[in-house]
Amino acid sequence: MQYMMFVCTDTEPETDLSGAPDIEAWVADNDAAGRRVTGSVLGQASSATTVRVRGGETLLSDGPFAETKEVIVGFDILECADLDQAIKVAAAHPMAWTGRLEIRPLVDL
Repeated sequence: MQYMMFVCTDTEPETDLSGAPDIEAWVADNDAAGRRVTGSVLGQASSATTVRVRGGETLLSDGPFAETKEVIVGFDILECADLDQAIKVAAAHPMAWTGRLEIRPLVDL
């Protein structure tokens, strides 16, 4: 099953990072095991463009849609047997220490 993992900042990060995993090792391990399909760091939230259509007109807004202290800074698509495995993969990600990871299953339409 595939999961989208949003990598987000957090206003209350872990302060003791002595046991935090290395991102390059996490990527290499999960790529080699076939659990990470793809992923990337995102540009700054200030570079976002929000697109809406209202009354047949395309409306654009600069910056993120919502004002928030936490922002999405990256993503990974995970291929895992189940949610339990996806949680283990996320818990081993360095941003689990300094940010937040949100996991959602991808749904076939």
